[in-house]
Amino acid sequence: MSFRFNKVLVTGAAGFIGFHLSKRLLDAKVSVVGVDNLNPYYDVKLKKDRLEQLMSSENFFFEEIDLSDKQEMKRLFEVNRFDVVVNLAAQAGVRYSLKNPHAYVESNLAGFMNVLEGCRHSNVGHLVFASSSSVYGANTLMPFSVHHNVDHPVSLYAATKKSNELMAHTYSHLYGLSCTGLRFFTVYGPWGRPDMALFLFTDAILKDKSIKIFNHGRMKRDFTYIDDIVEGVFRIMNRPSESNNEWTGDCPDPGTSYARYRIYNIGNNSPVQLMDFIGTIETVLEKRAKKEFLDIQPGDVPATFADIDDLIKDVDFKPSTPLKQGIEKFVEWYRKYYGY
Repeated sequence: MSFRFNKVLVTGAAGFIGFHLSKRLLDAKVSVVGVDNLNPYYDVKLKKDRLEQLMSSENFFFEEIDLSDKQEMKRLFEVNRFDVVVNLAAQAGVRYSLKNPHAYVESNLAGFMNVLEGCRHSNVGHLVFASSSSVYGANTLMPFSVHHNVDHPVSLYAATKKSNELMAHTYSHLYGLSCTGLRFFTVYGPWGRPDMALFLFTDAILKDKSIKIFNHGRMKRDFTYIDDIVEGVFRIMNRPSESNNEWTGDCPDPGTSYARYRIYNIGNNSPVQLMDFIGTIETVLEKRAKKEFLDIQPGDVPATFADIDDLIKDVDFKPSTPLKQGIEKFVEWYRKYYGY
């Protein structure tokens, strides 16, 4: 199927993934409307500096809107006609969901409902939305497959992301909206979030502070470089989900549907031990970390590992950036941005 898009809504455009995706779309001469509420979950200056780069393009238009604002979201969809909507805005963070659960309900549930309603009433051709590897929760069968049942989340953040998948499927069933959910696996790279491991570890090591290593280092993550994530999203945007004619309610496949709905993992398909990850950062920085070993945090999962067979089969793409190369690019950006 060939599907071309000219005007795209990117929610969370000032965020890490939203910023990079918007740049990719602008480079492809696509008109982008970016939405973000610029909340202070982390450094707002970093968000504004990302936006400043995007604003240099005449094809980028920014609106400061909170997704939970029903009237503003309704207006946004009434004054624009989007070919594709990419919903990347969310209250992020597993650990923060323990402290401020209501933020997740407002942004990830009420906000996503406003996105769905906007898509429904303005005949959007394709809704692509961010889910998360965290939805696999208590699952231990590796690698994690979109065809596995994911009904046992271990954090509220994960529960809201699973809820997004259920809500999207419902709208696909009721209104024929083409919906594709993307489960991202531990994204890292330049302009990354300050609450993520690579940023935290790099910052602490350079400042001679100790790094906190949870689960005593016995963690594995499928670290995925930002350019790989964006390429996967870009290809999927151009492939609206269609119904799976072989789907049956007698043996329901969680990753597909009789409706126009699909789920994909986007991960590096190569999990890394946390201690090896830290060792690579130390190598790139040419400096040893001061380490503080702690118990696993509530809501964390010990390991993630993405099965990406469907991604490869459907859009002919497999993330391939080597970890050391990705960390080098992040450190280069960090040193330049923060003057280290």
